[in-house]
Parts: sequence; C-alpha cells; structure tokens
Amino acid sequence: MAGGIRVGVVDRHPLYRDGVVLALNAQLDIDVVAQGISVWDALEIAQEKQPDVIILDAGTLDRSMGAVESILQQHPNIGILIVAETTDEEQVYASLKRGVRGYLLKGTSAGELVQTVRVMSQGQSYIAPNLGAKLLMRSAPAAARDATSEGRLPHLTPREQQILSILAQGRSNKEIGNKLELSEKTIKHHLTNILQKLRVRNRVEAALFVSNHMPNGLLAS
Repeated sequence: MAGGIRVGVVDRHPLYRDGVVLALNAQLDIDVVAQGISVWDALEIAQEKQPDVIILDAGTLDRSMGAVESILQQHPNIGILIVAETTDEEQVYASLKRGVRGYLLKGTSAGELVQTVRVMSQGQSYIAPNLGAKLLMRSAPAAARDATSEGRLPHLTPREQQILSILAQGRSNKEIGNKLELSEKTIKHHLTNILQKLRVRNRVEAALFVSNHMPNGLLAS
C-alpha cells in the first residue's frame, strides 16, 4: 500500500517465505515489495526497491556478513532483520557489530514478527527476548559490562525507570508513549537521557542492561 512499511523477504525455504509474506501482507500498514532466495537477491532488492526493512534468512549468509555490510554501507537506513533456525552466539554478535538491528528465531510468532518490522521501520532495534541476555553480553560496551559485574546502577528517575522497563519488553517509542500517556517526542527525550546514564549505545544494549541488573523485574511498571 502507498505510504506503508516497505519490506523485502529473503529466505531459502519457499514454505517459510510464503508464510512470512502472507503474515506481513495481511497488515494494512505493511507491503512486501520483493522476495528472494539468496544474499544476491537481498543486494538487488536493497538497490532496486530500497525497502524500509529486509528480512534475511541467516542460512543464506553462509557465516559471512559481507552482504550485510555491503547493504548497510550503501543503504544505511534499511533495517536488516535476520531470522535464524537456531541460536548462534557468534552470528548474533557479528550481526550486531555490523549494524544489524533485528534478530529473531524462526520459531517466533507472526505477531512478534509483525511488531518487530514496525519497530525497525522507525529506526529502532529489536532482538528477540528468548535469545537471552547472554547472547548479547559480548556486544555491550565495557562500561556496561563493568557496571553489571560490580552491581552498580546509574541514578534513573522513576519516569526513566518506567520507560526503560517497557522498552525492555521490545516496545516502540509510540507504544511506550501510549502506555504512559506521553508524546513520542517526550519518550525520545527520556531515552536519550537513559542511554547516556547507562553508558550504552542503543536500545538493544539498554534492554541488555535491564536483563542483567533487573532479571526479576525490579523496575517500576
């Protein structure tokens, strides 16, 4: 649909690819603009269609991030969402390091996939909670790792704690704002302060920080 979220889907398996396309096209705000079966197709889709998000089967990468790097160098605004059959710590780490903003397992629900595409279309990141904080720990900056190991928490206001708690659930700025009855602009302002206080680079690392410091949900909701 015109003005909707433009998505490219690249997967080796026709049955899985067809299911993803069906789930996405069922949404009024999402339009699958191209499909493919290889990294070469992903490169072509990025060049010719310039979608907002490309869903890329991890199996097509053959353990090389070269195609991902090429896409992001030429089209930094495209969100790359990798979907994998199994958890591979090395690949998760390599993906995040090279600018991938989304990572899901193929066992995820259609609802989570749709939500991830929406979040990523806004320039945000989403890593499936069931991948676990352990998989992301290596990607966190040294300051965050030190804070984790020493059990220290930066001073966050009650409102910042609320926002961080909801962010850790994989929610978008708009959803956080709706829940707390705040504007999206206000949420962005708070998130900037939160990232600075936590000394992390992005939302994924902020969620990791929560997972390590507050595994029992100690933040205000």
